[in-house]
This record gives sequence, structure tokens and C-alpha cells, in this order.
Amino acid sequence: MADQRPLSGRVALVAGATRGAGRAIAVELARAGAYVHATGRSSAVHGPSEIGRPETIEETEAKIREAGGEGRALVVDHTDPDQVRRLVQSIADGQGRLDVLVNDIFGGDRYMEWDKPLWEHDLRGGLRMLRMGIDTHLITSATAIPLMLATGGGLLVEMTDGTTSANAEFRPGVGFYYDQVKAAVGRIVKGLTFELTGRSLTPVGVTPGWLRSEAMLEQFGVREDNWREACARIPGFAISESPAYVARGISHLAADPAASRFAGQVLTSRLLADTYGFADTDGSRPDCWGLIDRYGFDHGCPTDLADYR
Repeated sequence: MADQRPLSGRVALVAGATRGAGRAIAVELARAGAYVHATGRSSAVHGPSEIGRPETIEETEAKIREAGGEGRALVVDHTDPDQVRRLVQSIADGQGRLDVLVNDIFGGDRYMEWDKPLWEHDLRGGLRMLRMGIDTHLITSATAIPLMLATGGGLLVEMTDGTTSANAEFRPGVGFYYDQVKAAVGRIVKGLTFELTGRSLTPVGVTPGWLRSEAMLEQFGVREDNWREACARIPGFAISESPAYVARGISHLAADPAASRFAGQVLTSRLLADTYGFADTDGSRPDCWGLIDRYGFDHGCPTDLADYR
């Protein structure tokens, strides 16, 4: 029988775990046996972040417990190097090691102006997006990597939106700053791969597809248990995926002793599903980026849509 808790004894930090993929990743890593430090800014005690969503980091800790895992929720602003230093020091003092780092911090959605060019986009909001989507990742990696290297290395995951090929050219319709953020994350993976060559720490990028986050479900007026009802209005939503899909992939990747073969790559949920033999919560294996790779972003509703689920 396969080991049901292959990450037992490992310690993970999921930065940006209040909701969406980050929360699901924290839960799946804990389910697999890792002790998970889950960070976010929205708190039942300290109030919501600027995003204004109702989810809290304490709820993530509760879900970790419900999954039979161990971990703790911490309110951390990853734009503040001092807060991140204190976080990493607390991990070193408490668990003595760090084996998995997942940088899933963003939260810049509220500043996105999809249809405006650079000179018409709100400058303050655009720069805030860069701060939240790039600086946070750099601050967290720069602070956590020394502990990871000192305690045996492991896996460093940079969460992004889009494959390397999808982000190679400017992405129309997302806005200048969003494009900059997601292209930069891929570049972070390349830079870390170069600088960590010969060391025991493997950096990779991971992208979910069309994610059924809490905000996305609200936008379409459905819940996770009836999301298919939205497909009548938006047929392409049929290739969407639950947050658990990409989270399961990262859990398998973290437990893979040969994960270093993926160093420097940006992996999709579907690639991870095919590699490790798992599926989404409904038993399917959505392939959003496979469809986009074939038909482009303006794909409409291809007749072979079912082939990508």
C-alpha cells in the first residue's frame, strides 16, 4: 500500500494561504503529513486585508486540522522583510528545518484594469500589484532559502498563472501590470535554478488552469458542488478545476525523491496529474493550458472541449 503520509517529518511554508490555491495547497501538504505554516493577511482577529474578502487565515488552519494534519496559521505581510524574517526565525526555532516553500502570494486582483494600456492604468494600483506579486516572492525566497539549504534543501514552488509558452509574449486582455507579474515569476524560477545549481534545493513554477476559487465561484453565481450549472452560460468553464487539483499535484511533487528533474520548469496541474496518476475532485483531469496551447486564448468553445477534461 502506498504511503498515505509521505511528507511525515517535513516542514512546509505556504505563503499566501488564506484562500484559493494557497489554502488548498496548505491543506494537501498537511494531509500528506507535513507540518504546515500557512500565512496570510486576512484574519478573524486582525481583520481583512485590502482585498476585502471574507476568508481568513484562521479558517485555513481549521481546514488543516479537519484534514488530519498539523500546522499553524500566521498573519504575515510578505511585503515587510522584518515580518518575514521573524516568520522564518520562528520556523527555525520551532521545527528546526524547512523542506517545502510555496510562494503563492498575490492579491493584486483588485487593482487590475484589464482593458487599459500602461498610460491609462492607475499607476498607484499597478505598482502595488508589482509589489504584491513580485517583491513578496523575492523577499520570502531570499529569507527562507538559507534555512532550507542549511537543513537539507527540498522544494521551492513559485505559483504563477500561465505556462512558459503562454507567458513568452505579452498576454492581451490582462493589463500591463498583471502581465509583468506573471512573466516575472517565470523569470524568478529561471534565476533561482541557475543560482541553486549543484545544491539540494529544487525550484519550480506551477500554474493551475481556470481555477474555481471562492471569488470565481461567486462571479459565476455557483458553488463548488454545483459549478457545472455555469457551463450553460459559459461552456468553456467545463475545463475549470478545483483548487484541490493543483494542490494535489504539489503534494505529490514534494514527496517525489526525483523532483529535481523538473528544476526550472513551469508545470501545469494536468502535467502533474499525468505524472503522478491523480485526478481532480470529480475524477477528471482538466487541461486548460493544453487547450490554450492548441487554440490560443481566444479559443471560444471548441467542439473537442471534452478532450481537455
